[in-house]
Amino acid sequence: MGEKSIQKRKYILETARKVFVEKGFKRVTMKDIVEACDISRGGLYLYFESTSQIFQEVMKMETQADDDLFSDSIKEDATAGDILLLFLMEQKKELLRKQDTLTQAIYEFYFENQLPKKENRLKRQFDSAVKIMEKLIESGVANGEFYCDDCAGCARNIMYVLEGLKICAQTIGVSEEAVNREIYYIVKNLSAEGE
Repeated sequence: MGEKSIQKRKYILETARKVFVEKGFKRVTMKDIVEACDISRGGLYLYFESTSQIFQEVMKMETQADDDLFSDSIKEDATAGDILLLFLMEQKKELLRKQDTLTQAIYEFYFENQLPKKENRLKRQFDSAVKIMEKLIESGVANGEFYCDDCAGCARNIMYVLEGLKICAQTIGVSEEAVNREIYYIVKNLSAEGE
């Protein structure tokens, strides 16, 4: 793929992201994306076959951007506690963000598309986050920052709490106070002083 084609594909994905943010996943058609991109239908089909394929690429792009932002925020001398707190603060920002979020579209996509485990990006991301969280907790335990006798269980629990908060944020709403309370509970229960 040439540079011009790469840029066109990127433009389509960035524009489609805005459409998915506005409409969710279920209500978006290829026509919506054609109109938003101001390209021909054939021009869109040259790059993508379906809204599902476009959305999966948008999610991939979004995940990479989030990973890069988080990685760039970690200082070289950061402790496990620093990294955990930074991660939780990034999650808090995402939970409280009312605009420009794909969360609703992501849930719609996965409810509509029952993908096998190996193709389910959301499941893979969740499992990967649990493993990373487990390693982070183990590191904190090893250096005396955290106390935990079941790092894997604690990591799973943290990720389930965050996932539950995401669903609440999209359905019944969640206040900053509620998010702060859950973050405080996570940090307090891992605290080495809380032994």
